[in-house]
Amino acid sequence: MSYKGKYKPSFPQKYNGDPTNIIYRSLWERKFCVYCDLNENVLEWASEEKCVVYRSPIDGKAHRYFPDFIIKVKESNGSIKKYVIEIKPKRQTLPPAKPKRQTKGYLYEAYEYAKNQAKWAAAREWCADRGYEFKVITEDELGIK
Repeated sequence: MSYKGKYKPSFPQKYNGDPTNIIYRSLWERKFCVYCDLNENVLEWASEEKCVVYRSPIDGKAHRYFPDFIIKVKESNGSIKKYVIEIKPKRQTLPPAKPKRQTKGYLYEAYEYAKNQAKWAAAREWCADRGYEFKVITEDELGIK
């Protein structure tokens, strides 16, 4: 998932931000850009345009987190709903299995998991204060095997 690039929208008027500077950091994020751009029920979308401050459980310091997407969607019942979306591999949403020996790989995965949990807790609080819903989308929801 190290595929990066710039996305050029077909409907730049739907993008909330600079439509000439939409950066994706994985093929999964690019797929979501296409979905937001082409889906008529997505009324507005933005990529990494908002900042959420969170406290890292690793160093105890405040850090900035930029969620992958913010979208405004017309739901099937006609209501308008706003979402903050994070795109992650499913394995990064689950706590790592503890091995018999604590390897560097396991420690890295454990730190990343703890950091993500802190980011997402801060994002949920940010969303609750502003009438948004926070969602983590994995390859399951993107239809990727």
